[in-house]
Amino acid sequence: MKIQLINPNTSMAMTDKMAVAARQVAFAGTQILAVQSATGPASIESANDEALALPGMLAQIQAGEAAGVDAHVIACFGDPGLRAAREIATAPVIGIAEAAMQMACLVASSFSVVTTLARTVPTAQRLLVDYGMTTRCRKVRATGIAVLELEAQSDGLLRQRIGDECRLALRDDGVGAIVLGCAGMADLCTELTRELGVPVIDGVTAAIKLAEALHGLGLRTSKRGDYAAPGPKRYAGVMAQFAPVA
Repeated sequence: MKIQLINPNTSMAMTDKMAVAARQVAFAGTQILAVQSATGPASIESANDEALALPGMLAQIQAGEAAGVDAHVIACFGDPGLRAAREIATAPVIGIAEAAMQMACLVASSFSVVTTLARTVPTAQRLLVDYGMTTRCRKVRATGIAVLELEAQSDGLLRQRIGDECRLALRDDGVGAIVLGCAGMADLCTELTRELGVPVIDGVTAAIKLAEALHGLGLRTSKRGDYAAPGPKRYAGVMAQFAPVA
């Protein structure tokens, strides 16, 4: 099968890093097509960043559909544009935050999220409400690390800060699992799982395995209800390329 792994920001280093993690867990017959937005911010850390990232990300969804990919993964922990992507896609579209939270619930009764900057915490909290996870997540914890600091392989100091926050979650939150709240942390879950002795879940790898499972079951995005394709209408200006057609 072919999975399109979409980085909604414009950082090539981040795209490459996520692709490595995805290919490490994918089945031998799974092809990972790692792409990124051609326009938009270098990282997504605010509502403004997210809004400006969506056209580039949705363009990649359209391109992947035209190429016949079997699934799309939106590799940003805010799951930006997830509902919109599902409206225009027939292949499954998986957000890494939803994937990680669902996986955590299969292996622990509760989890905490360890994420980047404090300003991203409300976004994660809104997703917890949207996904019905408020009774399963004990706390969303910020490390104070900016997304672009995680572009390359996480250095020793960054790993230590993330690990320390995970340890605080285990000590103070009473949880059985940790969800890493940034796609740029994708290289840390195996090491932290071994060090901490609890499941540490990265959304990129979780989403890849869920995509493979959906494909194996022959499940695709429903075109009834909320994810029905948008009705045809004219879009003006630079958005003309996104105009739905009959």
